[in-house]
Amino acid sequence: MYSRRQVLSWAFYDWANSAFATVVLSGFYPIFFKQFWSAGVAASESTFRLGVANSVSSLIVVLMAPILGAIADRVGGRKRFLAAFAALGALSTGSLFLVGQGQWWVASLAFVIGVLGFAGANVFYDALLIAVSGEDNRERVSALGFSLGYLGGGVLFAINVLMTLNPDWFGLADAAEAVRWSFLSVSIWWLVFTIPLLVWVPEPAALADRTRGHWMRDSFRELLQTIRDLRAHRNLVRFLIAYWLYIDAVDTIIRMAVDFGLSVGLDSGDLIKALLMTQFIGFPAALVFGLIGQRLGAKAGILIALSVYILVTLYAVFLDTAQEFFVLAAVIGLVQGGVQALSRSLYSRLIPPERSAEFFGFYNMLGKFAAVLGPVLVGAVTLMTGSGGLGLMSLLILLVSGALLLRGVTVPDRRSA
Repeated sequence: MYSRRQVLSWAFYDWANSAFATVVLSGFYPIFFKQFWSAGVAASESTFRLGVANSVSSLIVVLMAPILGAIADRVGGRKRFLAAFAALGALSTGSLFLVGQGQWWVASLAFVIGVLGFAGANVFYDALLIAVSGEDNRERVSALGFSLGYLGGGVLFAINVLMTLNPDWFGLADAAEAVRWSFLSVSIWWLVFTIPLLVWVPEPAALADRTRGHWMRDSFRELLQTIRDLRAHRNLVRFLIAYWLYIDAVDTIIRMAVDFGLSVGLDSGDLIKALLMTQFIGFPAALVFGLIGQRLGAKAGILIALSVYILVTLYAVFLDTAQEFFVLAAVIGLVQGGVQALSRSLYSRLIPPERSAEFFGFYNMLGKFAAVLGPVLVGAVTLMTGSGGLGLMSLLILLVSGALLLRGVTVPDRRSA
């Protein structure tokens, strides 16, 4: 029913936009923000600025998510909206090439717009999954997207790291120029590899019983109805609160790890190598956690991963060498994909199966709300104490609280995890 070309074209968008997630969000942006755009500023202050930029971008996405979800469900033209948001994100990322030294507020604005484009396009990308898959192969198709995302982001990041370590090989003056060209390469990569989806993925029909004039009203009405319905599912509410707490900490660690390494005086080259290692470790490790979830249950697998995150956070407070940071990066790579994959699996076992689309819409919005509290918490504690280690240690509040709440979640026997 679904051609291989359609499936690959859809999955290649993950290859396209993961360049932003890897190179910009986790990689070069935190380093360049601290060393170039916030040059001459105390490390604690630049960490606070970076935390605020991350939180503001996440909060804006949260406020937009219900409206975007309503458009994806009702209006049709999902590929056009995806193209618009992808172009917004890619062009904003490319504009970082032009931001001058010390212009941290311009870099912050471009970053916020880039995250907006990235997250907005993902709403329509997720919605297009139904256009290239059926009930019998949807999980495999979705997994293919994640797999290509890990690989695509890692490949471009490896090229960009090579550019920064050996700028003369590429005719560049220094590492700073290489990083600026890396932002531009993400923009081009993102735009080029979006084309297959726009050309070959079919456009689902809009729902015929909705009018275009009621996007916002209907989206918020359905969101409120879903919240009301959650009252009848206390076990599910417990999971959602636990998920928000621990995934906020996990996302914050992903976004702030490089900045933390710089704050304790580690070399930026070593930090980037560690991040690259994390990217490639994460791909097979996520598959291994899938087997753990199948054997022990999704909840047990998540608790194992969160236990590792708690130990990693404690370990990070005391690290001061590149070798120790490589160990930290490797361990994070082992568990970060597992937390994300098993959380979605466990959630699918808790929701009413006949209303899966509605409840997953709420789940996705909650996921976008993650990384609002964490970066501000880390930034504020770092600013008040002057210690990046204590700032990162504050995430233990989110990790431990989330794990304790998750322990109390009951998995129904009819769909045992």
